[in-house]
This record gives sequence, structure tokens and C-alpha cells, in this order.
Amino acid sequence: MSDQRHAVIVRRAEPADEGLVACSGALFAEDAGTRDPSIDINWPHEHGPQRFASGLTDPNRLLLVADRGGEVVGHLTSTLVEPSAMRPVKAATLASMYVQPVYRRDRIGRRMVDEFLAWAKESGAGSAQVTAYSSNAEAIRFYERNGFATQSVTLEAAL
Repeated sequence: MSDQRHAVIVRRAEPADEGLVACSGALFAEDAGTRDPSIDINWPHEHGPQRFASGLTDPNRLLLVADRGGEVVGHLTSTLVEPSAMRPVKAATLASMYVQPVYRRDRIGRRMVDEFLAWAKESGAGSAQVTAYSSNAEAIRFYERNGFATQSVTLEAAL
């Protein structure tokens, strides 16, 4: 085990976690920025502070950070979707997750997913879901190793 792994804790985000915006920005730049030209990669810097601040007290949202001595080295955001007539089961959606590359083999992502799944279950969700770009094979393998399976495929045409 590396010293880095011991020093990183996974916890709920707090108002003082300014690094959450930078972490989200890194996700947008690395993932969507290289795979989806329709995404505004500046969104986290322009709208993230307000979005994350509102999520800290929302019982239907979970914001986690991977904290290494006060530095945010990873994050996970998620939401609950209430049942509807069409889908009568509450669902938890893992909206975004990122771990800085140097920490990716330290099981931090696994720890965040475990926290997310426990929160989803405690919140009464009957299912959990996540999306990943089809070209992001590493992310897809990670989610499959963590209990997710392909449910549907979204096909898109640029216009």
C-alpha cells in the first residue's frame, strides 16, 4: 500500500472544499473535452460553485470528495430520482466521478462508489445507474468491476 492511499479519506463534501470545482473541471477537460464537442468544458468553473453549494444540503444529492490533507484529489456527485408512473422505483444516479490520475490505482474510486451505493440503498433506491462515454473503455471496465452492467445504449447523430 502506498503512503498516498493511507492519507486519502473519502467523505461528504463541505463548503470549504474549493477544490471540488477544479476536480470537476479536470473531469470535463479529460473526459467530455476529448469525447463530446457539444459539452461546455467551462461549465464547472462558471456554474459549479453554485451547483455544488446547493447540493451540500439537498437530501436527494450526495457529493463526496477524496481528501488528501485538505486537497481534493477526487469527487463523486449523485442524485436520487423519485419514482414515477412509468418507472415506479426510486433510482440513484452517479452523475460524475473523477480521481486525479496519480491516485487511480489506489482504490479511491472503488471507495467512492461503495459510499454512493450504500447511500443509495439507505435512501430507498431500488437501482443505481451511471453513464460513461462508449469510447471511455477504462471507465466502463471500472464500473463493470463495481457491479454495474449495461442496461441501454444511447446512439447519437451530430446535426
